[in-house]
Amino acid sequence: MESTPNRRGRLAGLAAWGAVASLALGACAGGDTDVTASPPPGNDEPVTLTVWHYYSADGQAVLDDLAAPFTDRHPNVELEFVFIPVEQLTTRVVTAASAGTGPDVLLFGASGLYDMASSGAILPMDDWWSGYADQDQFSDGVIHRIDGDIYAVAAYVNLIGLWYNEDMLSDWGVDLPTTIPELEAVMDRAVAEGINGITLTGVPGVESQWQGFPWFTSHGFSYGDPQATAMEDTFTMLQDWVAKGYLSAEASTWDQHTSFQHFLAGSAPFSVNGNWQVGAASEVEFANSVAPLPLSANGGVLLGGELQNIGAFSEHPDLAREFVEMTFFSAEGQLLLLENFGTIPARGDAAASPLIGDNPILSGFVAIVQQQGRPSPSPEVPSASVNEVENLVGNYWSRAIARDGDPRGLAADLIAQLLPLLED
Repeated sequence: MESTPNRRGRLAGLAAWGAVASLALGACAGGDTDVTASPPPGNDEPVTLTVWHYYSADGQAVLDDLAAPFTDRHPNVELEFVFIPVEQLTTRVVTAASAGTGPDVLLFGASGLYDMASSGAILPMDDWWSGYADQDQFSDGVIHRIDGDIYAVAAYVNLIGLWYNEDMLSDWGVDLPTTIPELEAVMDRAVAEGINGITLTGVPGVESQWQGFPWFTSHGFSYGDPQATAMEDTFTMLQDWVAKGYLSAEASTWDQHTSFQHFLAGSAPFSVNGNWQVGAASEVEFANSVAPLPLSANGGVLLGGELQNIGAFSEHPDLAREFVEMTFFSAEGQLLLLENFGTIPARGDAAASPLIGDNPILSGFVAIVQQQGRPSPSPEVPSASVNEVENLVGNYWSRAIARDGDPRGLAADLIAQLLPLLED
């Protein structure tokens, strides 16, 4: 998903690795690529590379660290990181492309891929990818194509799971739930203790489609066969949770950050949130961990993460490609992002790092990828409709939490608007 990296929280137990990572980043770009072995260009004329992204201020500091090997190698290149809010990025990129301009490098969410490609803001990267020495370190699941052409690669994976307060569950003598009825039984206990049962995201838009996908697919919904009954069952569940005090009605306005802050404050034993929260979770006093969501066999969790490509109108495409290879595509870069944001590396050699295997939370997310992972965007959604579909579904998820309509009516209205968007 297009998660918004918003802090530089260090994972517990990784602080010592940070110093090692800094040295490694200064030494090489990762894998077998020799991009850092060749001498810098002889031309010392100042060059500016622009990188458009939606990382917040704290994330910007990580980008600076990530770029250190590139800037050390190219002291004549000034990197200009341009923050654009996530909800504005696609529009800004498409608008710039219509005027024949745009950034050298783009970090963006999958929901904007089609619009950026169709506007000419990004171009197929098949030739680049076929010549990239480390391409075999990346699984096909992180290669994003349109009509068979590669338009972006995800350097890391983001996903959601069931965060839980280990201390609360231990004090109450309850087991970790593996089904929705078991989850609701623990949430009953939470209400009896005077707190909510769960926190999750309900803000209108793409974030809530991401949040809702596991639950409505668990109830039998798919974009390939969009049945109103499955959505009605999901919305009924949500409204029952609100009515029983399991879930705050205020969650209809919560983004991922806000919902997790409520969990960290001890307001609920569970939170549906992502691997990017590992830093924040390591800073609280209570023991916490993550487990697969208690879904049916039909339920799945979307695998996301920011995508990378160079801009079609870059005046320095070779430098832009080198920047991406030395940062986001490198093993060291992906481990640096892991340390700061908890993102799961896309490279096989980086994902095999002890930093993941020795950490129960990160290894828990890897287990979710294997057990419940689904591609994002859903392949059943036409590329041209991804952004509209995800916003529409997210809006109705939010409305259901806010009890802005009854479940049957909300489901019927949603499906009526959804069906035309799902036609090829």
